This record gives sequence, C-alpha cells and structure tokens, in this order.
Amino acid sequence: MKICFFETQKEERDFFSEKLAQDELSFFEDVLDEDNKEIMPDANVISVFIYSKLSAKVLKKFPSLRLIVTRSTGFDHIDLEYCRANKIKVANVPNYGENTVAEHTFALILALSRQIVASVDRTRRGEFNSEDLSGFDLFGKTLGILGTGRIGSRVAEIGHGFGMQILAFDKIKKPELIKKFKVKYSSLAYLLAHSDIISVNLRHTAETHHFLDDAAMKKVKKGACLVNTARGGLIDTHALLGALEDKTLAGAGLDVLEEECSIKEDMGLISKQFPKKCLMINIANNILSRKPNVIITPHNAFNSVEAFRRIEETTVENIEAFEIGKPINIV
Repeated sequence: MKICFFETQKEERDFFSEKLAQDELSFFEDVLDEDNKEIMPDANVISVFIYSKLSAKVLKKFPSLRLIVTRSTGFDHIDLEYCRANKIKVANVPNYGENTVAEHTFALILALSRQIVASVDRTRRGEFNSEDLSGFDLFGKTLGILGTGRIGSRVAEIGHGFGMQILAFDKIKKPELIKKFKVKYSSLAYLLAHSDIISVNLRHTAETHHFLDDAAMKKVKKGACLVNTARGGLIDTHALLGALEDKTLAGAGLDVLEEECSIKEDMGLISKQFPKKCLMINIANNILSRKPNVIITPHNAFNSVEAFRRIEETTVENIEAFEIGKPINIV
C-alpha cells in the first residue's frame, strides 16, 4: 500500500521504514492541513498526529484513501462523519502510557516520602548528615486513588505491591481491583479524610474542573500528601496553596500545573508543533515551585522510551491488521 506519514521525526521514520518495508512510504515533517502542499493523492493510508486537521476539505484530496491511523489516543482532529460516509477506516492508539504515568506517580510519592530532593541537594553541597531528613514508610499507609481508569488501576496495583491499603473513588467500580488488590471504593469525603497519600488520576472535563477545591481540601486528612499526574485543572491552585500553608497537606508532587495550555494528548508536548509559550506558569504556580515540600516535574510522566515505542508498534499493528482485512483499534 501507499502510505503517507505526517508530523514525523527521524526515529519514527527509521522505525516505520524497517517495519513496513513491503509498502511504499512517504514521510513529511509538517502537519497535514488545508495549507499543506506536500501530499500524495494516491495514498491508501495516512498516518498523522494531533496537530494535523483532517477536515473533509483535506480528505477530499485523497480519493484512494482507505485508512487513517492517528498516532494518538484522541481523534477529534479527524472528520469522522466524512470518513464514515466515504468508507474510510480510522484507527488510533488506545493506550500507551498507563505503566509510564503510574510509575512516575510513585516516583513522586517516593520522592516525598523519603525526602529525596532535599537529600540530594544536601549531598551536592558536600553535607553528609541526615538531620531533619526522616521519611516515612509506604507499607501500611492508605493510598487514595481518584479515578480508576487504566492509569489509576495500575497505581492501585503498584500500591498494593508496597503493602498499602487502597481506597478509590470512581463512578465505575472495577470488581477485578477489589478482588486482586483489595481496593475499597468509597465516597470522596471518606477517601479524603482517611488517605495518607492522594493520587489524582481523573480525566479533566467540565465536570471535574477544580475537583479538589477549597471545600474538598478542608476534608483532607491532616498531614496527607497529594500527587497529581493527570491534569492541572483538576486542582484549584489557590486551594492547594492554602492546604499547604495551614499544613493540612504535608507535601505535594505535581507533574501538571493549572495554567498549562489545554493539552489533549501528552505526547503533543514534545512535538515541534506545540506552542512553547503554553508552558508559562502564573504567580501561584511560581509560589508552589519554591516550596520545599512541593516537587514539580515538567509534565513529563508520559515521557519514556517504552511509551514512544508502544505508539510506533501500535501504529504498525493497525496498518498490518488492515492489510490482511482484520482492522483493529477502529474508532
């Protein structure tokens, strides 16, 4: 088949050229949109990332198109109505980062529980004493998980491995988590009041915006730690600052901040198309970054070699499955 890849980097081009050697491939660094002149009208397959806008006007330029493979989980950059009307299949990458993000969640938890940042800073100054660096064990502590989707479920599994008691809040309860990892689903108020560590793993929607606000922070167990690897808008930054100031929270580990751009796909952060000005943070976030009991990483939880490879491998699997008449991951 004739396949066009857009928004590609060298590593991707090398990988796809090796895995799809039997096909005729064309690669472009730019996005595919109405202004793009570098197209291959007889392409059977198009593969894009989230910054390509596949409107009906764009897709009409590809009369031989049979499959679109987006190298993302989201697909709202594609005109699905046009695709269905013209019998064009659309496949996505339904998951690539559940292990990656869950492990970063625990990197932040361990950094807080064992004062890793303060310890490293001290030894870099040539000071080799552990005064005021006492940590706390995770074993026996209660981990409260807000959202038990793929990532939250993996967080529960890892927490169970540490010997933690697991509380969870979600509209959809997963029996397998209850059975395998002894997860106890509870009300939000109960979880906040009884958790030693709270992990935020919810989707950010209009309904969940500022899910943890002033009212919620007032219910948090005194001395708990809060970790957020989901989206910044789930937590009211001023409420978070207040909870740190009055010592309701002993610490926070944040991979995301409220004033980031609206980010639909984590991998979009490292694309050259991502507007870097979106990484600017406001005054409240600057205050957070200077607090010794707050650890902030630059929205990096998704970023691992394995996550990239899963996207590439799933893209190839989507194309090969379509070629043999058994399409997968169709949206």
